[in-house]
Amino acid sequence: MLNKPLRIIVLLLGFLALLLPMQGSAAPAPENTIYLDLPSGRVVIQMLPDIAPRHVARIKELTRKGFYDGIAFHRVIPGFMAQTGDPLGDGTGGSGQVLKAEFSNRRHIRGTVSMARASDPDSADSQFFICFAPAPFLDGQYTVWGQVVSGMEFVDKITAGSRFNNGAVPNPSRIVRMRVASDVKN
Repeated sequence: MLNKPLRIIVLLLGFLALLLPMQGSAAPAPENTIYLDLPSGRVVIQMLPDIAPRHVARIKELTRKGFYDGIAFHRVIPGFMAQTGDPLGDGTGGSGQVLKAEFSNRRHIRGTVSMARASDPDSADSQFFICFAPAPFLDGQYTVWGQVVSGMEFVDKITAGSRFNNGAVPNPSRIVRMRVASDVKN
């Protein structure tokens, strides 16, 4: 039998253990949440301003301008990632404003949303990709700015290209609409 102070500590630890899972399930703040509407359904992305503040601010700015609405997923490699954000649709376009990299120790796992870039680490613009599966070889080399918190089943339905042509998609899926959650009136 435990003495009274030890029983109280055990009870408190048990109570705290019950609370911890609830903290992780809290809904993301609407100002840092993106609704990415695809033909198959809504993807909810929790943005990570604590690790990529400039990229999150730019994504929000472009989203609020309607920049991403109708944009194709021009490069989709099965088992790897789906890339979008190019108004030209061939991987060469952008918004015209490049951003300095904000690399972090955040891992590229299923549902990670990260900025696409050229060989220059500071060349990210408007293009981003969503990982279908863990991609540890990208860790620390691309700016992670978000994580899909629901709707990965809709990301999985994005029309894929072929590994043999670097994922180019001849008849691509498109973003129907992209919105910052705090701007959406229910």
